[in-house]
Amino acid sequence: MSTKQEHLRKPDWLKIKLNTNENYTDLKKMMRENNLNTVCEEARCPNIHECWGTRRTATFMILGAVCTRACRFCAVKTGLPNELDLQEPERVAQSVKLMNLKHTVITAVARDDLKDGGSAVFAETVRAIKRENPFTTVEVLPSDMGGVYENLERLMEAEPDILNHNIETVRRLTPRVRARATYDRSLEFLKRAKEMRPEIPTKSSLMLGLGETHEEILEVMDDLRANDVDIMTIGQYLQPSKKHLKVQKYYSPKEFKELWQIAMDKGFSHCQAGPLVRSSYHADEQVNAAAKERQRLGEIEAAATNS
Repeated sequence: MSTKQEHLRKPDWLKIKLNTNENYTDLKKMMRENNLNTVCEEARCPNIHECWGTRRTATFMILGAVCTRACRFCAVKTGLPNELDLQEPERVAQSVKLMNLKHTVITAVARDDLKDGGSAVFAETVRAIKRENPFTTVEVLPSDMGGVYENLERLMEAEPDILNHNIETVRRLTPRVRARATYDRSLEFLKRAKEMRPEIPTKSSLMLGLGETHEEILEVMDDLRANDVDIMTIGQYLQPSKKHLKVQKYYSPKEFKELWQIAMDKGFSHCQAGPLVRSSYHADEQVNAAAKERQRLGEIEAAATNS
């Protein structure tokens, strides 16, 4: 009997339609000319052709392309990062302007080598985008910044429109899946963000297929809601290379639809769930949904005050 783990065959619903059109080639060229990184490319996102070719959106990855952590699910390079590029915020802001984006997502590699976790450059990138693009909404997707909440506060003071921090997996699997990060620290990070700026929606993402149980998925949802997380995305883990964790299960579109319904029933203002969903997938729809929910709650509060 073979001791090797059987390799699961990728199902038909994970087949990706390539769309290498003018939008795609234009964005790729602009990224290279401005010496910018995108998580779309570095993390080998399966939606890059849809986002670049059809929706003309991209998720910028700042603070370099080398991460100080080596999470076993992630394709981003790991090692000793380069020095900070203090002109990067302005280049990102100008690129957002050239792309005429209504919503943009800014993420970053983990910079555990920096005392501020890269939060100063992160915050300046948000401010630069808003200066150059006053009608563009900005979502930020930072690491836990080592659990140093002064760094989180520095980022929240820049007033992003959404604070996104990914829980990634269930509590039991966190030590095997994520490097340095902990399940409880991520929950605390999201909780602190909401306490610092209650008006800013918070968001988190869960990837499935690493061996979690249905009950553990529901536990993550409950833990996120207990810490006032507004938006959730749920997607399928795909193994980037042979050295990364193997896929234990491929969830069907029907299973994702059922999880979407459960998430909405638990009180999330918005949820994206599907095999190819990633943290930044259709992020423009999520910020609109969050804004509508804030407006609805404001109207309810105003009606109660005036009654």
